[in-house]
Amino acid sequence: MADYVRYRPRYPRELLAWLSETIGFAPAWRVADVGSGTGIFAELLLENGNEVFAVEPNDGMREEAEASLVHFPNFHSVNGTAEATTLPDHSVNLVTAAQAFHWFNPAAARAELQRILTGNGAVLVVFNTRVVDANAFSRGYEELLRSRAVDYTRVDHRLVDAARLRAFLGDYHEWRQRWIKRHDVDGVVGLSASSSYTPAPGHPAHDAFYTALRELFAAHADNGQVEFLYETEAYLGRLS
Repeated sequence: MADYVRYRPRYPRELLAWLSETIGFAPAWRVADVGSGTGIFAELLLENGNEVFAVEPNDGMREEAEASLVHFPNFHSVNGTAEATTLPDHSVNLVTAAQAFHWFNPAAARAELQRILTGNGAVLVVFNTRVVDANAFSRGYEELLRSRAVDYTRVDHRLVDAARLRAFLGDYHEWRQRWIKRHDVDGVVGLSASSSYTPAPGHPAHDAFYTALRELFAAHADNGQVEFLYETEAYLGRLS
């Protein structure tokens, strides 16, 4: 869990400015961050002044968020799921799902989010997508995941396409921004270890995977670092 907190990519603040311009998003809005994990996206909202209900079913992730975000008075930790948030009817102005939508049961989640949203409430689906052809290291890393990771292609959020988004959100607004994150070898290993599809310690493929990863890093590092290019994708719609 520490790898997830330390190495997972954050989200650009410009996303909140786009929300403000598009639907009038403001610090007074109450937000349910569903599938909130360790609170990475919730922290961005809390820093904006919003009251945030961080809904997360995984005990370890929820406890990490509680430890790191306890100093925000507007933070509420909720043991729930997208399909059963436990929040009151019509209690939030916005629902966010950052790096979580691909885990939802679409029909059940849509009904639940309609229940908790105010009449004019909106849903924001956000992904940080690694640009796989950005450079030689990125291409090699993608090939390593496809050849040696566990269930990588099955759980990849890139399987969420326009048709699935439209079925959930209706007509939606879209926003994208690219940005760069650099990692040393510990960062690359930690980022990989934070993913559910990489072989965990004790898995028969664990040692071979991380040996190959370190060799890939050594082949492409520049001044002890490699570069990841990310694209933050945001999809905004209303469930009415």
